[in-house]
Amino acid sequence: MLGLRANLPQFLLLVLVNAFVGGMVGIERSILPELAQQEFGLAERTAILSFIAVFGVTKAAANYFAGRLGDRWGRKPVLVAGWVIAAPVPFLLMWAPSWDWVVVANVFLGVSQGLTWSTAVVMKIDLAGPRNRGLAMGLNEFAGYFAVAIAAWGTGYIAARYGLRPEPFYLGVIFLIFGFVLSVFLVKETKGHADHEAASASTLSEPPSNGEIFRLATWRDRNLSSATQAGFVNNLNDGLAWGLFPLIFAAAGLGLDAVGVLAALYPAVWGLTQLITGGLSDRWGRKWLIASGMWLQAVGIIAIALWWSFAGFATGAVLLGLGTAMVYPTLLAAIGDVAHPSWRSSAVGVYRLWRDLGYAAGAIIAGVVADRFGLGNAALVIAGMTFLSGVVVAVRMTETHKR
Repeated sequence: MLGLRANLPQFLLLVLVNAFVGGMVGIERSILPELAQQEFGLAERTAILSFIAVFGVTKAAANYFAGRLGDRWGRKPVLVAGWVIAAPVPFLLMWAPSWDWVVVANVFLGVSQGLTWSTAVVMKIDLAGPRNRGLAMGLNEFAGYFAVAIAAWGTGYIAARYGLRPEPFYLGVIFLIFGFVLSVFLVKETKGHADHEAASASTLSEPPSNGEIFRLATWRDRNLSSATQAGFVNNLNDGLAWGLFPLIFAAAGLGLDAVGVLAALYPAVWGLTQLITGGLSDRWGRKWLIASGMWLQAVGIIAIALWWSFAGFATGAVLLGLGTAMVYPTLLAAIGDVAHPSWRSSAVGVYRLWRDLGYAAGAIIAGVVADRFGLGNAALVIAGMTFLSGVVVAVRMTETHKR
């Protein structure tokens, strides 16, 4: 049976699991750029942001294969495999003798995040059915990104009192244990729900091949590809926020405590307001929430680039978080609207492939521009790209939700 009410216990369990998935990313958000400078002596921003580029590429590839494997083998085995691959991450970060070890840790983290987060998304779509898809994605992304915020604040707080290593990364061990145990012993397979929905949906004369699904989501289908490019630019922003914003905050003279608060503020606003925006997309539709959310993100980045004070940084972080909340669950819901249940997991995988390549693009673009033209100008370049992405959605995308 489909629907949130009919599957509430399992759905809430998956929300909790995704919180632990988000926490694994959050342990890096506030302190890794500082760690690069203080302990490993990295000065060039491009080198510092290398860990985000590696994370983005590996997570993007894992997203793609998670979608295909989820359609072929079921969702739960992919989820559990993601937790197994995450096991070395906190220990590599604690004991890394060189920056190369940190980069390797982010290879494991990227693969793990691609498998666990992608699968958690697909499992919730399976359970929710078409009526409450936006609400389901809002709850999923709330749990993940609010946990990112809590972990970012927690590691910043611990680092300010006990040092950059190893104590802040003990949180990652806790998240790892709980996420793995819940996934192995309590999470149930959901592919049967997708099969049920597919049986009751309009039948396909022949399901598209993996290559055709890739082309549809990348450029051929105007709605899928519009969502894909918006997801790419959205995570390009997140790569900027993850890697460059802590350097901007530190350059403005803020200490680790303040940097931790600001690093947590953006994903906290993002996570909390998705509780509202996901459900709103079920009532108002997807298109204009996505377009206006991209434009609001651009305004938030401009505020951080030009208003160098705690108040300016906080204002920009709030606006960026609100804009991202309007976009993030809505894009996933739009993919679920368009893709047939029989190949939906694969379509989500292609979307998340391109979306998370945005991390790598953001790290490279922001690093290169910052090294040559300054931190503020790097943020302004990303803001311009974000605004143009919203224009693409406004011009090319049609409404996908049949209300």
